[in-house]
Amino acid sequence: MKWQTKQQLKQLLCQLVQHASVSHSKAEVELAHYIAQQLCTLEYFQAHPSLVQLHPTGDGRYFVTALVKQEEQVEDTIVLVSHFDVVDVQDYGIWKEWAFSPETLTQYFYHHKEKLPAAVQADLVQGEWLFGRGVMDMKCGLALHMSLIEQACHGYFRGNVLLLTVPDEEVNSVGMRAAVPALVEMAKKHRLNYRLVLNSEPMFTRYPGDQTNYIYTGSIGKVLPGFYCYGKETHVGEPLAGLNANGMVSQIVNELELNVDFCELFGQEVSPPPTSLFQTDLKEDYSVQIPHRAVALFNLFLQQKSMDDITESLRQLTKRATEKIEQRYREQALRFAQMEQSSPRSLSIHVWTFAELRQRAVEMFGTEKVEKLEQSVLADGDGKDERQRTIELVDQLAILCKNLGPMIVLFYAPPYYPAVNSSDDPLVLYLVDQLRAYAKEKDDISLVQQHYFGGISDLSYVGLHQPLSALRTLTANMPLWGQGYDLPIQALAEFSAPVLNVGPIGRDAHQWTERLNVPFAFETLRNWLTYVIEQAFSFRTKE
Repeated sequence: MKWQTKQQLKQLLCQLVQHASVSHSKAEVELAHYIAQQLCTLEYFQAHPSLVQLHPTGDGRYFVTALVKQEEQVEDTIVLVSHFDVVDVQDYGIWKEWAFSPETLTQYFYHHKEKLPAAVQADLVQGEWLFGRGVMDMKCGLALHMSLIEQACHGYFRGNVLLLTVPDEEVNSVGMRAAVPALVEMAKKHRLNYRLVLNSEPMFTRYPGDQTNYIYTGSIGKVLPGFYCYGKETHVGEPLAGLNANGMVSQIVNELELNVDFCELFGQEVSPPPTSLFQTDLKEDYSVQIPHRAVALFNLFLQQKSMDDITESLRQLTKRATEKIEQRYREQALRFAQMEQSSPRSLSIHVWTFAELRQRAVEMFGTEKVEKLEQSVLADGDGKDERQRTIELVDQLAILCKNLGPMIVLFYAPPYYPAVNSSDDPLVLYLVDQLRAYAKEKDDISLVQQHYFGGISDLSYVGLHQPLSALRTLTANMPLWGQGYDLPIQALAEFSAPVLNVGPIGRDAHQWTERLNVPFAFETLRNWLTYVIEQAFSFRTKE
């Protein structure tokens, strides 16, 4: 057997990491082929080659499935889901060339501990760690799933095991969104009943220095709200004759950045506060005209709140921000007028959702003109990602409706991750109890249940957890919805299974000090995952 011992798994992980599969890179495509080739070396798949498949995502990339099917009458199936893309390595600085060479980078760090942060040095004293981009997020999980598939090939489990590994999880989850319809078709073709979707994303700390070991029974959701600010153009020599959009968007950032009013509390779990992911004005060239168009995008986590409630809270925040912008303008205009002995000007800022702005545009210019504008923007979208195209759609619509300004437009950009929570599912309840007892008895490790995995994951696309009508506020205010971005709603409704995340101990995801605890991953966790699958297949007899 190829991938069962600690050393074999470490070697496999290093081989996976050596493919620099940054999202949207050539290596991301190459790694999909490499994974499929490796799976095809197993004797079971040599006898059943059609059960390993490369599936196109529609944009030149591929996701991989590998199905180990028991006798024809066996339908119960566990899906092992992982992703093989990683984020970029610019943060590695002088060590960038070694970011995808885990053993070389690890050896260097162990020999030069003084160059590492104190927390990393403390870890190195306590155990065996492996460094490199993707070692914990999440090629370790993929390596472990390949090990489990190998076990399934040798008849370890009573039911079917399906490995699914996808690209693009770090950006738009194109891979998982494309995979859901394929999984529905596979269930029909092979008579599969999906009992559980098991992920192995690494444990995420909830606060600096957190040493707790977690098991996750759900995954946090997120939206990407945007605020488009349209002020009034003027020369820098007459700033009070206009309104600078950079000042407007800065006030929005002051109001929303780390605003804990938007945190959700579920039991003892608190979602992280919102934070800005993108902020810029939209001037294309330098000039002494003030920037009168600017935009900011924010990460906002979701647990239980509805999109109606989220949108209304964001609208109220925007109104508070406009009142402060107007007040500051009045104060400064008055003071300047007193100095200059002139009459101060006043201004009023409108707040619109994207849906409201579009409706006003249709009323003023007609549906045909608005749709023609949208089609023009989308046709000129080559080389622009979903965020850029969304912003351009809002920008062009606001320019068309400039007489409505000054204004702030609230909208949503892709991606959207629904919150998922299987904490009340009978199978998940049973597996959590069994694994916690097993880990304590066998390894003297206490596991704490988390209802939401905080790192964002593709588990969000397992099932449809609310009707499309509940998403109407989101879809109406997402300019790209149905025009380049959407969810496979019908397939999600058919792909219904509880979720569970049991993953390795790692530190510093998306940082140059990303590292994996090797003995825990390839000895302790490997045994846990085998145990979880065995228990999941035996659960029916215990109901």
